[in-house]
Amino acid sequence: MKLYKLTDKNDRTHGGCQWGENVTIETSGEGDLCGPGWTHWYLHPLLAVFLNPIHGDFNLKTAHLWEGRGKPEKFDYGLKVGCRKATTIKRINLPKPTTTQRVAFGILAALEVYHEPSFVAWAKDWLANKNRNARAAEAAAWATDWAAAWADWAAAWAATWAAKATEAAEAAGAAEAAAWAAITRKPIDLIKIAKKAMKY
Repeated sequence: MKLYKLTDKNDRTHGGCQWGENVTIETSGEGDLCGPGWTHWYLHPLLAVFLNPIHGDFNLKTAHLWEGRGKPEKFDYGLKVGCRKATTIKRINLPKPTTTQRVAFGILAALEVYHEPSFVAWAKDWLANKNRNARAAEAAAWATDWAAAWADWAAAWAATWAAKATEAAEAAGAAEAAAWAAITRKPIDLIKIAKKAMKY
């Protein structure tokens, strides 16, 4: 099966795991997906980029994207997959979504799982380009208030993002954080959402 892996500029992932052309790595298949028993992959190039802030957090200005082959055996609610044996075959071009597209991705994902009326109204206005001037603090407040109901780490991640990013990116980070937390409870078609987000 075709898979995708994001690495740093030296073709390495967490723990210094070295990848490259036609490099195969086998693991034990034991433990949690985020542990050493699995290698981590995405099912679409866009997911590698959109989900990077909550996974590898690579510098996308220098990161490499690899096309690979393997058999997914562990799944993380549509976010990523794990393989016991997989191969990076060749580097491919890294998608470069705009900040607007990143925000759209977070909002579209959140709308799949969160239906509080005032949030839905705000989200629809944003997607319709009627209200894109909301301050980052307001977006972070949304994430804190309703993502906390799903997972405590989401709010913390949103706060971390907000501390290091621009105002526009903060809005993206807050929406993404809440969406990821919610997604862990309800699998959705993130590939479809990613493709839709690229139209904004």
